[in-house]
Amino acid sequence: MKKNKFGKSVLTTAIVSSMGLFALAGCSTGAAATTAGETGGSTSGKEVLRVGMECAYAPFNWTQDEATTPDGSKAVKIYDSTFYAYGYDVAVSQMIADQLGMELEIHKVEWSSIGISLDAGDYDCIIAGMGRTKEREMSYSFTTPYYYRDNCIVVKADGAYKDVTGLSQLAGTGCKVTTQLGTGWIPLLDQIDGAVTGSNYETTSECFMAVSNGVADICIVDLPTAQSALLTNKDLKIITFDENDSFSGDEEMVNVCIATRKSDTALRDKIQGAMDAIGWSDKAKMDDLMAKVIGQQPAASSAPAEAELMIDIAIFGKEDYFIA
Repeated sequence: MKKNKFGKSVLTTAIVSSMGLFALAGCSTGAAATTAGETGGSTSGKEVLRVGMECAYAPFNWTQDEATTPDGSKAVKIYDSTFYAYGYDVAVSQMIADQLGMELEIHKVEWSSIGISLDAGDYDCIIAGMGRTKEREMSYSFTTPYYYRDNCIVVKADGAYKDVTGLSQLAGTGCKVTTQLGTGWIPLLDQIDGAVTGSNYETTSECFMAVSNGVADICIVDLPTAQSALLTNKDLKIITFDENDSFSGDEEMVNVCIATRKSDTALRDKIQGAMDAIGWSDKAKMDDLMAKVIGQQPAASSAPAEAELMIDIAIFGKEDYFIA
């Protein structure tokens, strides 16, 4: 599928409303589902679809303390937590669970261990903005895409790279690059000739803060996540490259799919059937929902300071940072 292009450069206003969300911060191995009461969820007697996600990756998923979003959409209580989850992934998960007549249960998990926890049976599937890559297909079964995304870079709005329009223009500049740990963007870092690869971070909010603070010059990420972060951050700028002067091999990250354990093809097919029944192959529907949820994020409050602290610790180390 041809990627969408939103223009070479998009500058929106301002920091990481999604950081507030980040700071707040499964069926069995076969296809048989879990009963709601067994996991501490609803006692409705329905089977439970247990979904793993970060709840810290807006606009795909985030954590909030309210049961509804500003437009009245219903958030989902996070398992074993007093907080709620919402975002594109939660909305899609709810539609699938409703189609299957199941109760939805959201499990919050760090990205670095999201696959390990699925393998351990903590939840049934991953619906977490995960790109389907050849490497991941060796370990997990995937549905067809439930979202198609483009990649971009995020730079300082008034920085040395604000006028870059192509990948080749970064060659030999010695720019400092970063992205999220454990993602398909990691291999793209090496495609910037002469770039300095420093620390990568557990969350995208830390990546954005690194650019904002000058710890990194460039963050490679997906466009919706960047758009979400820039909703309240005048310091940052999104740049999308022309496809003739862009990253190679990033097509894998375009296809965002639902993952089950490799052997659990019965559940994968069950979820796929629900997606087909609700027509979730229509890209227009996907884009409409994404546009809607981007505007539903709670405002950030203390998150920027907390995220900055996390980056300082990552740079200097806990022992050096907390010297009395």
